[in-house]
Amino acid sequence: MNVVIRKAGLYTMKIGIPRALLYYKYKHLWEFFFDELDIEYIVSPETNNEIVRKGTTYAIDESCLSSKIYLGHVEWLINKCDYILVPRISDYGSGGTVCTKFQAIYDVVSNTFRDRNIKLLYYNIDPKAADFEMIAFLKMGKFLGKSKSRSLYAYLIAKQMQKCAQLKEIDEQKQRLSENKTKILLIAHRYNICDKYIGEPIITFLRELGTVPILGDIASKREALAKSIEISETLPWTFNKELVGSIPLYKDKVDGIILMSAFPCGPDSLVNDIVIRRVKDIPILSLMLDEHEGSAGIQTRLESFVDIIRLKKGDFNEKT
Repeated sequence: MNVVIRKAGLYTMKIGIPRALLYYKYKHLWEFFFDELDIEYIVSPETNNEIVRKGTTYAIDESCLSSKIYLGHVEWLINKCDYILVPRISDYGSGGTVCTKFQAIYDVVSNTFRDRNIKLLYYNIDPKAADFEMIAFLKMGKFLGKSKSRSLYAYLIAKQMQKCAQLKEIDEQKQRLSENKTKILLIAHRYNICDKYIGEPIITFLRELGTVPILGDIASKREALAKSIEISETLPWTFNKELVGSIPLYKDKVDGIILMSAFPCGPDSLVNDIVIRRVKDIPILSLMLDEHEGSAGIQTRLESFVDIIRLKKGDFNEKT
């Protein structure tokens, strides 16, 4: 089931971390923070049919697939830990705002499972209220019974480890870009493309087709944000700006672009339409996924897309 459990030397309390949404972006930051504080934690398993089914049961119909999956992971953790880490992010100040699901997810989880005796570890980032990331971690450390100095040290170590992991990813992607194969840029939030249920099968199938998947989310965030204005100068969402900014960074190094979103994501729907209208001279495929989408139809679309790219390149007989 691939559940991650990190045990502390002496038991104090156990923190549950849902393997969904912002976990894929901040897992190194969170896990190393708890490691340094000697706090036990458990990460829910990879997304599976049961988790999706449970999440869909608890979510309202208008929720996106990513939010439904998150609720499924939270439900899995109930009664397996003392507190569940549910981050609330208002915005990133001058860097932009975020989708409303990240602003509301703490309250959504709290109310959805109010009859299940759920306890949440509060993690709030709101620059307007002077709640910056470091402050959020210091408050978590205080709640967990750790001193301010130890919490600060743990945060700084975790931040450095997160940066090292990001630099390693960028270096590994540079190596993939040098491969003499058809390369496909995947513009998708990490919580979608790295999810075993909805994103990993697409990466696996693209590799089986002999292509090299390049992840738009693996790029220098500072460079991507600066480049995003080449696509749109008015996008408000930080994560979307980082993704579209990767297109100018990688466009001349790849052969095609796939825009992958979870139905019915509002920000992605708008951003994908902008990309399709403004990015020219490269094949683009838009994939909108939901819990009812069958793999056969998606594979057929991916095969056709790769065939079009190879025909355009004159490499239709390229082998895997």
